[in-house]
Amino acid sequence: MKSRKQIIRYSILGTLLLVIWLTQLIPSWGEAYARSIYPYISLALSPFSLYVPFAIGDLFIFLSILGVIAYPIYGRIKKQPWKKIVFRDIEYLVWVYVWFYLAWGLNYSQPNFYQRTRIPYTAYTPDNFKAFVDEYVDRLNESYIPVAGINKELVCRESVKGYDTISHTLGVHRPPYQSPRAKTMLFTPLISMVGVSGSMGPFFCEFTLNGDLLPSQYPSTYAHEMAHLLGITSEAEANFYAYQVCIRSQVKEIRFCGYFSVLGHVLGNAKSLLPDEEYTELLDRIRPEIIELARSNQAYWMAMYSPFIGNIQDWIYDLYLKGNKIESGRKNYSEVVGLLISYREYSLRAPHSTIINSK
Repeated sequence: MKSRKQIIRYSILGTLLLVIWLTQLIPSWGEAYARSIYPYISLALSPFSLYVPFAIGDLFIFLSILGVIAYPIYGRIKKQPWKKIVFRDIEYLVWVYVWFYLAWGLNYSQPNFYQRTRIPYTAYTPDNFKAFVDEYVDRLNESYIPVAGINKELVCRESVKGYDTISHTLGVHRPPYQSPRAKTMLFTPLISMVGVSGSMGPFFCEFTLNGDLLPSQYPSTYAHEMAHLLGITSEAEANFYAYQVCIRSQVKEIRFCGYFSVLGHVLGNAKSLLPDEEYTELLDRIRPEIIELARSNQAYWMAMYSPFIGNIQDWIYDLYLKGNKIESGRKNYSEVVGLLISYREYSLRAPHSTIINSK
């Protein structure tokens, strides 16, 4: 016989699961969550996390994994039946699932970038891709400045200012408070082995950055993870917003980091779309200092990267993204170029007063 408390607990759990599944199925519910509910959840959870000096989300995940593994051992020592042990582990994981989606994960059900901003999608053509690349390389070269250090407080202020500026035109929330705190990942050495530079902690609405981040990567990574804090789930969209925030900064180092942040994605797209001769010409147009910076950054991370662990993490994260309506999986990161092309074409056609100058 189930106790009254168990019946109440299971009823609450079942109701919450139903709400989550209906929100994932009904577009208007997903939009309502992202637009009207999540900002208040973030406003409630983020300040709580702000006053804890370490990444409590990382610790929660670690302890949860440890607990799920250790509980069967404890249960058998206490001579509990296997059925009860397995059921309790499953119930705990279901509660974690519910917490994840209610606290942040239902943002996956919101309208996409084009629907939120009403910017028309522009398909790749040889002409518009080349026009975008030509303009991008010119601005990348013009913006170059050596980035020797990280002023974390300045990056925070500039990111908040940037999101405040673009929020009303580019379909993203304003930051809920003026000093979002980026925490260092608890397991930085392990995270560097899989090549992850930052993450969103959904359980407490906090975001974390890899402690090994290089100065030239810090501003864009900070702005990228802040986009996730503001409810953006798509990696391509987070890259887009980080780019737009950084290139609008009056701080020269941050502006260059914004342009530099999408260089790998631009070159990756160019490699697959342009003839070899044109791709070589493109590389030759980029300042040698920038090429050298990209190569040294890659060598820096590859020295720490573990192919075995990295491939496992890539496979798991690819499944995770595809299971949450990001059909392209990890390839979603590079789709930022498509967003940038669409935004450029829209900006060229739209009345000058309705767009933001991105120079």
